[in-house]
Amino acid sequence: MDGVVLSLDPGSVNEVQIVYTRPKLDTLRKVSGSHEVYEILKDIYPSDRITYKEFFYAVFLNAGNYVLAVSKVSEGGMMGTIVDLREVFQLALKLSATIIILSHNHPIGNLRPSHTDKLITRKIVEAGKILDITVYDHLIVTQEGYFSFADEGLL
Repeated sequence: MDGVVLSLDPGSVNEVQIVYTRPKLDTLRKVSGSHEVYEILKDIYPSDRITYKEFFYAVFLNAGNYVLAVSKVSEGGMMGTIVDLREVFQLALKLSATIIILSHNHPIGNLRPSHTDKLITRKIVEAGKILDITVYDHLIVTQEGYFSFADEGLL
């Protein structure tokens, strides 16, 4: 590209705005374990669709373990869903979260993590290390209960 000068018309460049209004600390819920996170998540997963669609949610916390937000990252079909790491970390950075707890459901009700579940968890954990964002846990949620990667020593 020698001799080529690229110029951008100032009117054609998009401005990025990040807006997040942090609630007061006394309005946030503090969690200290997987069971408390499960209690939050079981009310968020769509009970009318949890047995035939897979959803992936992320719980974002501050350093004091206060829940800043819960967000649906992806929605798939009966056999899985695709998780975009960039979306997970875009949300974490926007919220100034220092901790992420991952979660997804298994429509068939199996609580054991698959090879793919372990792989995506490992990828998100490694990406978080670069940004100093810790993945505390990954929960698999069903109508009957949950499985915690952290409780089972898989993180």
